Amino acid sequence: MDKKIKLIPGICDTKNRHYLPEKLLDGKTTVNENGNNSQVYPGNLKEYRAVLADDIEDVWYEYVPNSYDPEKKTPLVVSMHGGLMTGWGQAVYTSWTLVADREGFIVVFPNAASKRMWMMECDWEKVIETLGQISGDVPLLHKPENHVEDYHDVKKTVKLIEKMKEKYNIDAGRIYMQGMSMGNAMTGQFARYMGSILAGAAGSGCPTNSKLLFDNRHRVINQSGPLDIWQSRLELDKVPPHYREGDHETIRYNLEYWNLVNGCDALPQIGIRDEYNFAFYKGSQGNNVLMDVKNRDHGQTFDDAELVWDYLFSGCYKDESGRLHHSEPRKKWCVDEVNFAVAKDRRKAWVNNGIMEIHIPCFFWEKIKYHGLNGNAIVRGSYAYIPVSSLAEIFHMRLKTEENGRVAYLCGAPQIGKIISEEVEEIQFAEGNIACIVNNSVESMYAEAVMKENELCVSLEWFARRFLRLSVSECDGVVYATDHPSRISWHMADLIQTYLT
Repeated sequence: MDKKIKLIPGICDTKNRHYLPEKLLDGKTTVNENGNNSQVYPGNLKEYRAVLADDIEDVWYEYVPNSYDPEKKTPLVVSMHGGLMTGWGQAVYTSWTLVADREGFIVVFPNAASKRMWMMECDWEKVIETLGQISGDVPLLHKPENHVEDYHDVKKTVKLIEKMKEKYNIDAGRIYMQGMSMGNAMTGQFARYMGSILAGAAGSGCPTNSKLLFDNRHRVINQSGPLDIWQSRLELDKVPPHYREGDHETIRYNLEYWNLVNGCDALPQIGIRDEYNFAFYKGSQGNNVLMDVKNRDHGQTFDDAELVWDYLFSGCYKDESGRLHHSEPRKKWCVDEVNFAVAKDRRKAWVNNGIMEIHIPCFFWEKIKYHGLNGNAIVRGSYAYIPVSSLAEIFHMRLKTEENGRVAYLCGAPQIGKIISEEVEEIQFAEGNIACIVNNSVESMYAEAVMKENELCVSLEWFARRFLRLSVSECDGVVYATDHPSRISWHMADLIQTYLT
């Protein structure tokens, strides 16, 4: 049986400006926007209608790949659409059907019961207060009634999972849920209250309001216990305005919530692959993963489903007692074995996924042009500076100083992890000089060496690139370096700053 993924060519509708254009139903069209990208309508996607709960007819879409083997226990993925969208829309805006083709699992895409909007718990008064402050096509939530377990969308989702188990040979220990935008909020709600029937939950965009995660004594609100969790964030996204809390704050609370529920380690293992920023938290009872995508707007990346499956869902399951277990996932976590980061005004550094002290706080120094500008100046660059003495500790070099520290020598080959620069024997720095002496030859740095708090300081970016050939990026006062192309994102920068405080 062929389990190879194959993309079907489509015609991209570049003039589309709608959330979910009906034209996608023709099986020939795709749309691409910096929040959502589509494939052509999958051929095996089938629509179903039935009464599942509360005497209400519901609609859902099932995807059964040709690779499905009814003789084998099969995982089930329930994928929840965003607000103003549909189950079939979620199917074309994700890669779940393509991953299912290879893996043989079944995916079900339910519709929200009313107005293409899920019934969600929320602070209704704040929603109404905020309504007059927003414009455009931002959807209005349903007014929540009764308890979460009584919401029709929650009840019908439970019944739909039961129906899938009756209809197909579903592995009850390998049922997962994922959602986008409002579908992510719905997934989070389901995971907190009904998550005992899931092994893992994931979502992109729209993290949960912290007031729904913790009570007024900051105790977690949870009825389901540990789950493997994946939280995809988009650098340019914003939390809903009725949350009345900042973007960073909301994302940190969502991380903290599942770290507490899952008994996760205090520090994550960080890995950055180009624009994809990962923080992997290993837990005694469940794992928690943050992915922040640089330069991405609200929605989900098309490969989000692939990443969730490869790194998380493929390696977690529950036994008959409901206890969560782990096996080797399809792909090993993409942790940076070599990395270091510093943050403006912080006296700590992130080194190979641990924390070490530096001798004075990191500061930024500007390179300026002023000749021929009639007394004015132009900033041509701004660089993170740390003490030469801290460079010696991070990169395992010997330090010598003269002139009360105004002259410093780094001796021996700089090394971090498995990376070593054998060409270096000695580097000399001197206060006020843009030059340094490398193996008795003159070289220029990005900017001059600076004395601060009795420490001679130079550019960390320059040092990392020049001697270790590392990829270095900066965001919001955080500089991150590793041994492959990487671009640190806004939320990852905030996370690192938090740990370096």
